[in-house]
Amino acid sequence: MLDRKVFLWKLAYLFVAFAVFMLDQTTKAWAVRRLRFGGDMEVIPGFLNFSYAQNTGIAFSMLDDYGETGRWALSSVGVLAATLVLYYFWRVPRSNDRLLGALALILGGIAGNVTDRIRFGFVIDFIDFYIGSWHYPTFNVADTAIVAGVILLMIDTIFSNRQELKNNVS
Repeated sequence: MLDRKVFLWKLAYLFVAFAVFMLDQTTKAWAVRRLRFGGDMEVIPGFLNFSYAQNTGIAFSMLDDYGETGRWALSSVGVLAATLVLYYFWRVPRSNDRLLGALALILGGIAGNVTDRIRFGFVIDFIDFYIGSWHYPTFNVADTAIVAGVILLMIDTIFSNRQELKNNVS
């Protein structure tokens, strides 16, 4: 059983996940209103545009040829992933802020993209990076949160392994 202080602290991290979700949904609503019908915006010439895109697949538009079956399969995978992240979140010790923060970012990002997929059948993307002829696939705030969370997970794993090695050598 969680004590009250730990529970409240973890609720604060869940608020971060909710804030990521709301920021993602708000920016996507803006993209629909402002960019959907050819209203691309050049933010930093030669580097950053805002450009509306619909992604029916997963990262980099992979698996985008499966129609309604793909929509619901990917939605189900997203809901399962969010459930597993939330389960793991509640099992992480309160003292591991880096891991809790990473899981909150991932959870908020998953929720944002799954919400789009269930509501529309696709995920709204609008952030468009490029340098010369090199072009990174268009993405959104949820994708950014997921990537940041995964990077924090990797950092946590590296530091946890180093600490474990240090304790075993001592």
